[in-house]
Amino acid sequence: MDLATVDELLTTTRSVRKRLDLTRPVGRDVILECIQLAMQAPTASNAQDWRWLVITDPDKRAAIAEIYRGIGAEYLAHAAKDTTDPQTQRVYASAFSLTDTLGQVPVHVIPCLDNRIDNSSMLTAASAWASIIPAGWSFLLALRSRGLGSVWTTMHLAKEREVAALLGIPETVTQAALFPVAYTIGTDFRPAARPPAETVTYWDGWAEN
Repeated sequence: MDLATVDELLTTTRSVRKRLDLTRPVGRDVILECIQLAMQAPTASNAQDWRWLVITDPDKRAAIAEIYRGIGAEYLAHAAKDTTDPQTQRVYASAFSLTDTLGQVPVHVIPCLDNRIDNSSMLTAASAWASIIPAGWSFLLALRSRGLGSVWTTMHLAKEREVAALLGIPETVTQAALFPVAYTIGTDFRPAARPPAETVTYWDGWAEN
């Protein structure tokens, strides 16, 4: 493999909110390509129980955005004021901006699990999330490699059943996230500031560094 290309993909697949192109259409074929790649991710017990709901209807996207705004606008505004870390403040400000533009993003994708895990044991729940999270991240990587971007959002899950009713999602299905998908304005994304791996890694037992 070309490690430089792989490393660039892994380090520059960012949470994209402000640089989503709200005017450029996104074709069905590119979404299906990215889902097909995402389905190569491992699933617990080989269940392959991921499901993907793609929303392009403008009225439904607007309704989802209204639910999202109702949950997130006040929370994100306060959260931005409650931190003094500049990077975290920028993240909250960016997340807040999405409450205004979400309905205009051309495609919404909701990754789901074809089962409910509300009252599951930790083991069962961990196995279920381990089936959808790798697939979700592979989907985002596939988007990035094709000039599209998104952000992993979960805000709408505070009213998951309301969104389920809007979209006809059965009660037996668990929504995992909401990905607003669009082509990006430019592709020059950079790695984020992160601490050295040595400062967050323990060997052979949990100990303070």
